[in-house]
Amino acid sequence: MDWNTRVAAWEDVAASPAFQRLADRVLTSAAPSPDDRVVDLGAGTGLLTFRIAPLVHDVIAIDAAPAMVDYVTDATRDAGIDNVQAAVSDLRALALPDASRTLAISNYAYHHLDHEGKLTALHELYRILAPGGRVSICDMMFALSLRPRDRRIIFDKVRLMARRGPAGVMRILRNAGRVATGSWEHPERPEVWVELLTETGFADIASFELSNEAGLVVARRPA
Repeated sequence: MDWNTRVAAWEDVAASPAFQRLADRVLTSAAPSPDDRVVDLGAGTGLLTFRIAPLVHDVIAIDAAPAMVDYVTDATRDAGIDNVQAAVSDLRALALPDASRTLAISNYAYHHLDHEGKLTALHELYRILAPGGRVSICDMMFALSLRPRDRRIIFDKVRLMARRGPAGVMRILRNAGRVATGSWEHPERPEVWVELLTETGFADIASFELSNEAGLVVARRPA
């Protein structure tokens, strides 16, 4: 998917009540302080960035799509926000110094990476966090499995798309094809996220199931 062409569409998604509620959970769990040096990973159009900026020392908004970064840069300039910097970067190779950030936040970015990609990205995240630095990540957290929660999420998604008529049915078929070819998103269950964070070296890890398919994980780099 070319995210450079989806700035306006993603801004509409970010403004939705569902995503505003997810942002609330991320920021509440992050517990930002005035001294925090924040990185927003997969910042998109700045849903988390703009809400956390008044509460912290500074924010670096990271996204792989130059158009998203340009949007955040322009919006911060227009709003007179002087503690936000936006930069193009892959989550698996962050262009940030070691131990330079004290808080990392993210909302709906990591499911674009496969399992090994997430592990690589979390090693990068560990590297850039200062000792004692915190993590608060919200993402799609389920799997294509027969587990009760996974079954419910998948059934609800299919039912919602089917209600849209022929266009919805076509989307179901397209998604089924993407699953078959391995080109669909790569969500992980909350417990797998705990395993990934543990393997990376994080401590004080906790996971929470949120509404619909969302989940939240928090962790800390040991001091």
